Amino acid sequence: MKLNLLKEKLVKGDFNERFKEIYITNDLNVQKEVERYSKALDEYEKLFGDQDIAIYSAPGRTEVGGNHTDHQHGKVLAAAVNMDAIAVVGRNDSNQINMRSEGYEVPSIDLCDLTDKQEERFTTESLIRGVSAKFKAEGYNIGGFNAYCTSNVLKGSGISSSAAFEVLIGVILNHEFNDAAISPIEIAQIAQFSENVYFGKPCGLMDQMASSVGGFVNIDFFDIKNPVVRKVDFDIAASGYSLCLVDTGGNHADLSDEYGLMVSDMKSVAKVFGKDFLVEVDAKEFYDNVAKVRENCDDRAIVRAIHFFGDDSRVNDLVTDLSNKDIEDFFKKVKESGRSSFMYLQNVFCVKTPLEQGLSLALAISEKILGDKGAFRVHGGGLAGTIQAYVPNDMVEEYRTTLEKVFGKDSCHILAIRPFGGIKVL
Repeated sequence: MKLNLLKEKLVKGDFNERFKEIYITNDLNVQKEVERYSKALDEYEKLFGDQDIAIYSAPGRTEVGGNHTDHQHGKVLAAAVNMDAIAVVGRNDSNQINMRSEGYEVPSIDLCDLTDKQEERFTTESLIRGVSAKFKAEGYNIGGFNAYCTSNVLKGSGISSSAAFEVLIGVILNHEFNDAAISPIEIAQIAQFSENVYFGKPCGLMDQMASSVGGFVNIDFFDIKNPVVRKVDFDIAASGYSLCLVDTGGNHADLSDEYGLMVSDMKSVAKVFGKDFLVEVDAKEFYDNVAKVRENCDDRAIVRAIHFFGDDSRVNDLVTDLSNKDIEDFFKKVKESGRSSFMYLQNVFCVKTPLEQGLSLALAISEKILGDKGAFRVHGGGLAGTIQAYVPNDMVEEYRTTLEKVFGKDSCHILAIRPFGGIKVL
């Protein structure tokens, strides 16, 4: 559809019901999405003209259970949220991907050169090149396109803006050049490849899978090439609670090496038992041989392994609780997971900057406000960024006001679980 025709329909409200489905929102917030999409269309037209275009979206994600278990091929429970990256896209009949992002001009990517480039580490262009390279390596079609991208997925906050962007590129290539034949699971795997190999961050697959699949997602990564993905039907709003993410102002941007240490610590313990990943190690055998492990690994690696065994098992309980609508036991398990992350995984603050403890402070204030109601925990990769809280609806305003006095206006985000993953919107 031509850009200006699509914009005319957008402003008339033709897509309002579509937005309500995607963003789980009311008429007031739908209008905000209309304005956001309209602005993106205007920016695209300034850059590339009134072309035939489509609009794509990929959401951020919230981790519900299984903190740093995915990279050990364990189990996780995650969910897509109603913050997303969107892109206005038009083909350009060339071998160039010309991506412009709000506030940032990405160098064009030549699809004739998809080699891994060391100088592109930790850049947006590395993610685009990596996704394109993996599409081509798997025998899928790729082609040139122009795109204008904007995102309200908080950067460095544990909602995984990078995964949303990677999935977005995958969804674009899937729909524009492959007739949408590639599954959301494979798009997630391609996105992870891009982040691991081209971007240079040794992440697991949870972020990309939650963004690509959508809704509440239980994932078992034991067979990493064929993960078992199960959607879990649960409505937080109907339970009388709201999901709040509090951005404490810390940023993940310079912490890739610290996240890498969590991976290498756990793998060092697995190696003692002749295994590559902790999921392959029997928990009882591990506990029976802690002394032996200590001869080969440092104490931090051991307690991080203890976290893995506990949280990997806890995911099953969380899924059961949601399936049974047992909200009280669900909250109990969420708190247990958060406590394990703080004590054993040790990802609530960074030892390089021990005086910066925004996450610890946010957790302490949350406990003071909520007491035994709801739940709270570190969110995502940790070390900086956000905490997650499940707050009774009648306490949301008190919770938001109190946390924003400490961490600033608009630091507390009230989110919904989005039922869609990466999609073609319009």
